Amino acid sequence: MKNSVLLLPVGLNFDAYATVLGDSKYTWALLWTAILTVICTLWCMFMTIMCAYPLIYDNLKGKKFIISLVVFTMYFSAGTIPTYLLLKELHLLNNPLVLILPGSISVFYVIIMRSFFFGIPESLRESAELDGAGPLRVLVSIYLPLSTPVLATLALFYAVGRWNGFSDALMFMSDRTYFPIQLLLYNILNSISSVEVATQEGFSSPGLSETIKSATVMFATVPILLIYPWLQRYFISGVTIGAVKG
Repeated sequence: MKNSVLLLPVGLNFDAYATVLGDSKYTWALLWTAILTVICTLWCMFMTIMCAYPLIYDNLKGKKFIISLVVFTMYFSAGTIPTYLLLKELHLLNNPLVLILPGSISVFYVIIMRSFFFGIPESLRESAELDGAGPLRVLVSIYLPLSTPVLATLALFYAVGRWNGFSDALMFMSDRTYFPIQLLLYNILNSISSVEVATQEGFSSPGLSETIKSATVMFATVPILLIYPWLQRYFISGVTIGAVKG
């Protein structure tokens, strides 16, 4: 802020990190966001698989209508206010489930997974059916083991989307106990200059405000960033699904 630092830091000071780690509000927000991300990723992947898999069967009754209905939701939505009223009628406002259920599925990801399932030879499914395997057994024994790239890629997309999400909590949650780390960061970055909000957020030293911002950004960014190296080999092949048709 004083234009005295160009690239290398001047001195080392970890007070901001100690402040964040020493405040139960931040550690709980980080833990809650991690729990929420895991739950949402598993649930969203389950819903995506259950929607995409039946659509590869040609004998599915009403297949074209179902596909049209699903794709329709990509282009048209009710909007924020009707969504708010719907969630209110469902008694989901200020309920942790409001951070999970409304975003249970992405139509775009369903299309990607369905396209990948189509790329698996149909002869494998037919041979399994001749051996007496039902649709669920075919899914578990054949399709899922062969779909590791798309599963890893979509799981990563879902996880990153949930980890970085804060707008749903901002609009539908008032209980600060269930604020994800991104919403806490949002409040800090936008309101740290306010004495009232600074006091509410637990800052007693205004001089730490800028470093608190940076420290909180690091805590909100690094955990999800560490996942990428583990999924990189699947990510590269997964994002190119549908680019080339054999």
